[in-house]
Amino acid sequence: MDFDMPPDDDPRRLAVREWIATHPGASGRDLAEAGYVAPHWPRPWGLDADPIHQLIIDDELRRGGVRRPTNMIGIGWAGPTILHAGTQEQKDRYLFPLLAGEEIWCQLFSEPNAGSDLANLGTRAVRDGDEYVVNGQKIWTSLAQFSKFGILIARTNPDAPKHKGVSYFICPMDTPGIEIRPIIEMTGGHTFNEVFFTDVRIPAANLVGEENEGWTLAKVTLGNERVSLSGGGALWGNGPNADDLFDNVRAAGGCDDPHLRQRLASLYIEAEILRLIRLRTVTAAIKGAPPGPEASIRKVLADEHGQRIMELAKDLRGSAGMLVGGGPGSGLDAVDGSLMTTGEVRWADPAFWHFGFLFSQALTIGGGTGVVQRNIIAERVLDLPHDIDVETGKTWAEAQRG
Repeated sequence: MDFDMPPDDDPRRLAVREWIATHPGASGRDLAEAGYVAPHWPRPWGLDADPIHQLIIDDELRRGGVRRPTNMIGIGWAGPTILHAGTQEQKDRYLFPLLAGEEIWCQLFSEPNAGSDLANLGTRAVRDGDEYVVNGQKIWTSLAQFSKFGILIARTNPDAPKHKGVSYFICPMDTPGIEIRPIIEMTGGHTFNEVFFTDVRIPAANLVGEENEGWTLAKVTLGNERVSLSGGGALWGNGPNADDLFDNVRAAGGCDDPHLRQRLASLYIEAEILRLIRLRTVTAAIKGAPPGPEASIRKVLADEHGQRIMELAKDLRGSAGMLVGGGPGSGLDAVDGSLMTTGEVRWADPAFWHFGFLFSQALTIGGGTGVVQRNIIAERVLDLPHDIDVETGKTWAEAQRG
């Protein structure tokens, strides 16, 4: 694989620079309509960009200080699923506002009694004329309190095998009968929620794909989720990465402790492996091919890597790392905050590293636990014997076939 990027005078680079120059202070809608939010998507929502073209756009936007809209679930998970199976009316209604960050989305998949066995969901959707009546409960719903829409899976045929009889809906979050309750994390923050459905009426026009065939679409969403959660920063694509930690250490004069130096070296190696894996898989992802088991491989590696970054950030402070403000920027007078800037966020703030350390404990659970991901890798990559479902007595492959 050629890892060299096209030169600075590449016409595709010049086109992006010209657009940036003629669109100072570009809005999310400007970026969406230019195709720069998701360049690999088909026109008119994207540019049908090939992998190199997308990387060029990413690079030029970063150089120009242009930030894409933030709508991780909408852009990363809901949008690709609507593109894959939505009607033309659904694409026309939802995709541009989603890309522009004008309408935030959440994911209504996990349930208290389903655990990691998502297909064992109990939320019901019963057809009633031109509507579905939904009753049930979801949990660990990120950003539900801010969201305009949610992607919802619910059981529409209780008599079918558990991987059948599931349907996929677009759920307006202001619909009567929806109750959102916050889950306060040990960070003190409020990212996750419980969501309760009591006789919630969702228009039949909001069904994505065919009734009772939503599990296939859920797998498309989950595949995109694992790609999204394993990219960028160490906290599910957000926050600092290993390079930001290294910048902190260099700015503070380096590290003399041989054990900590070895851990820093190991982190560097892990980060480079993840970067190369991303380059190997980015072609399929950008071309719109459904993510395969390689998404699970990268998520397993990225989650544990993120935890190690945050643990080392604390350990570099010694006993002071046990304090709430004990991050790698704390007490390091040589640190210049401008060195730790990614966009508008300064990773020299020790309070953020403390938050990241606490939040990182969730990385190997959310978006599919590490154990589940390793099962997927074992079965679909290594071709090892499949787990047996204790309820049906079938293997994973047999359950997929119904």
